[in-house]
Formats: sequence, structure tokens, C-alpha cells
Amino acid sequence: MNIEKTQNGTEVTLTLSGRLDTVTAPQLEEKIQESLEGTQKLNLDFENLEYLSSAGLRVLLTAHKAMTKSGGQMEIRHVNEVIHEVFEVTGFLDVLNIV
Repeated sequence: MNIEKTQNGTEVTLTLSGRLDTVTAPQLEEKIQESLEGTQKLNLDFENLEYLSSAGLRVLLTAHKAMTKSGGQMEIRHVNEVIHEVFEVTGFLDVLNIV
């Protein structure tokens, strides 16, 4: 998986490509953790994300909770049909802000 980070003031966007699975989830978790301080809005761009496992879902839920606790917000953007189905089946459509 590849993660590109862009920052505009207190808004951070992480653009993911490849697979978010057991092997790569720690990489995303680390990138999110180092991006949280001072961030009011965390955007995750999934346009080029091909696969999402339960390990990836755990990282997303943890990030969502951290942003909510700090008074910020997290959005997941450009979700393809395959990833959208994972969110739907797991109930994450009701938990995460997917735009």
C-alpha cells in the first residue's frame, strides 16, 4: 500500500492506494497517529484503494474515535463499489462519515 499525505492548515488528507489489510494496516495506523496532533479534519481518499480487510476497518474505527474525541472530524472519500460493500456489510456506513 502507498500513502500520500497532504496538509492544508488543520486539514490533513491521506490518499491510499493498493490494499489495506493485516500487513499494511499498521502502516496506516502509524501515519494517522503522526497526523492527529493539531488536525481538525482528517480526510481519507480511497479512490485507488483496491481491498479493505477487518484489520483496516479497526484502524479506521480507531481513527474515527480519536478525531471525534478531539472535537475534529474524519471523512472517507471516493469509495469504490467493492469498498462500499465492505462498509455496508459490516455496518460501518452507519458509523463512519463516507462522502
